Amino acid sequence: MTRKLTRRVAVGGIPIGGGEPVVVQSMLNTRAGDVKASVAQAKALEQAGCQIVRIAVPDQDGVRLIGVLKEAVSMPVVADIHFDYRLALESIAAGVDKIRINPGNIGSDDRVRQVAEGCKRAGIPIRIGVNSGSVEKEILRRFGGPTPEAMVENAAYHVSLLEQFDFHDIILSLKSSGVPQTIEAYRLASQRFDYPLHLGVTEAGTERMGLVKSAVGIGSLLADGIGDTIRVSLTADPVKEIAAAKDILRAVGLDQTGPTIVSCPTCGRTRIDLIGLAHQVEEALADCKKPIKVAVMGCAVNGPGEAREADIGIAGGDGVGLLFKKGEIIKKVPEEELLCALLSAIEEL
Repeated sequence: MTRKLTRRVAVGGIPIGGGEPVVVQSMLNTRAGDVKASVAQAKALEQAGCQIVRIAVPDQDGVRLIGVLKEAVSMPVVADIHFDYRLALESIAAGVDKIRINPGNIGSDDRVRQVAEGCKRAGIPIRIGVNSGSVEKEILRRFGGPTPEAMVENAAYHVSLLEQFDFHDIILSLKSSGVPQTIEAYRLASQRFDYPLHLGVTEAGTERMGLVKSAVGIGSLLADGIGDTIRVSLTADPVKEIAAAKDILRAVGLDQTGPTIVSCPTCGRTRIDLIGLAHQVEEALADCKKPIKVAVMGCAVNGPGEAREADIGIAGGDGVGLLFKKGEIIKKVPEEELLCALLSAIEEL
């Protein structure tokens, strides 16, 4: 795919946009006042591969947490600010790496100016977060509702406001809980702005439905070459968001830092416990960093033939299986030894 070349913006030491790799983000769901739980969750996210973490800053507990997190983890910290511009200013003073605001609920233009000037002095960017539920009333009246066009118009107004204050380190997000609306809003925004885009489907739902909606929405846009950072929003443990985000990036060919596992859906020809075996392989390779394709197939029909592009793979038989490499059979292996044989072969790659 050809990715749109957006303006490059730095969040902490991480470049966003400008053709840089897509960055994975998540957000703590712990209370800011519970420092121990917040630090533990941030560390778990970083261990899982999260590159930027966002925290809600509704009060002074959130401001105080910024410094604690910056000592505890190496990834940049983003302050999510609503309503009180003073919390944004205090977060900047606390050393936060990015401010996320919806300028429409910060208050007067002068308050937005103070936030912009504070961020400019500190050398940190602002993410303008426009959600379908936060489009301003006047724009809603003009467009007849929170349409994709309305969301882009709302973003354009806030961008112009920051530009008026000579602030240009901007990242945009235009999220809806509806997948088609989200896709269209980002496509329109990509045509109109050269600022980096943070992708996500807001209020996507539980782990099951949220993953489906995020994969369709985020994946479609990434396949279009649109998007510089992503967050998969799930009503679940945030660590699960990181696994989902990495899987989406891997599925569209933008993450080559680990194995891609292909496995057949099984049929009446299957004579081994392929479903259980596939899960064992996935679990065993969870921490593998080799950019390889691994096939776990149910029979010879779907084995070395259909999976010939795999770097390494196994195909089941009746009590035995085949170990193959790039479509070429290496050896037959008893069913109970298939997993060990596959993992050993991967070690040698």
